Amino acid sequence: MSTLLLPPRTAPLLCLCACFCAPLASPVAAHGLGEVYAAVEHSVVSIETEWGAADAGLREDSVAGSGVLVSAGGRVLTAAHVVQSAGRVWVVFADGERVPARLSASEPLADLALLQLARVPAQARPAPLGDSDATRVGDQVLVVAAPFGLPHSLSVGHLSGRRQAVDLKVGLAFGELLQTDAAVNEGSSGGPLFDLGGRVIGVVSHFFSADSGFQGVGFAVASNSARAFLAQPLSLWNGLDVYYLHQELAAALNLPQSGGLLVQGVAADSLAARLGLREGSLEAFLGDESLLLGGDIILSLQGVVLARPLAYPELSRRLRTLRGREPLTVTVLRGGRRLDLSAPLEATTRAPHP
Repeated sequence: MSTLLLPPRTAPLLCLCACFCAPLASPVAAHGLGEVYAAVEHSVVSIETEWGAADAGLREDSVAGSGVLVSAGGRVLTAAHVVQSAGRVWVVFADGERVPARLSASEPLADLALLQLARVPAQARPAPLGDSDATRVGDQVLVVAAPFGLPHSLSVGHLSGRRQAVDLKVGLAFGELLQTDAAVNEGSSGGPLFDLGGRVIGVVSHFFSADSGFQGVGFAVASNSARAFLAQPLSLWNGLDVYYLHQELAAALNLPQSGGLLVQGVAADSLAARLGLREGSLEAFLGDESLLLGGDIILSLQGVVLARPLAYPELSRRLRTLRGREPLTVTVLRGGRRLDLSAPLEATTRAPHP
């Protein structure tokens, strides 16, 4: 069973469960795991959020996930599903300092997001992005995150495998995933996967489990996938949390095409909310997946039919060319019927601010 490491507001769904980066640095001169942990402790953060449906008030969560500071200017890398539909976001450092942040870019279908801190604490230390291509199966790795809300917890394991996200059918459309047996649980999402040099080689995304507990098969988005994401022009915040429906799930839901985006959450005052997109509310199991059903299923955006993963890079490029009051158009399946939605880009681009 694939488990996204969702924030507490989705606790019933636990079974679903270099531009801005510091330059590559020489390995940490470490003689043990304690030295590696000490070197990265002030780079790792816990993430707290407020969330709410588009037509409801905001409610505050405890720890929703984790992240890692990757630039001296205050850029924090995390998992998209931790913050994508949040109304407000705070980042908490090792010494307890709590800093407001805003979402400056997100790619939900690769489960990557970038936060911008309102200020950078004096004790904060950015971590370098490593070269995930240089890692080998069998290498020892570390995760520092906030499992079950316990901040800055260390788990140790090995790189167990390398997978393409779309091949695992976990709701992601592209990017490489690094498989690890280092323990990850709820709250670990967005936390960094480090090599023994203290370099970030992955961003924790989800795990496989038969009973909602970690059983030694966790996945992190590879750092080189994150680097490619960071190298692109920053995408606009859309406030939309989605799950990619691969061919089997698309058929199970009677989609008129071989893929689409199932809406899981819509943030207040977001692009998605202004478009009128509706999120799901019914928890259901489809094969090995636990999802929220009943919401819109996005079939196309800006005329790009979302029937296969290869469409998404083209879609991202097309969305970044929108300017001014150009309309954004979406075709959804709602209640078994096609529906076209549209809204001007202007007045829909406000990312959540503290």
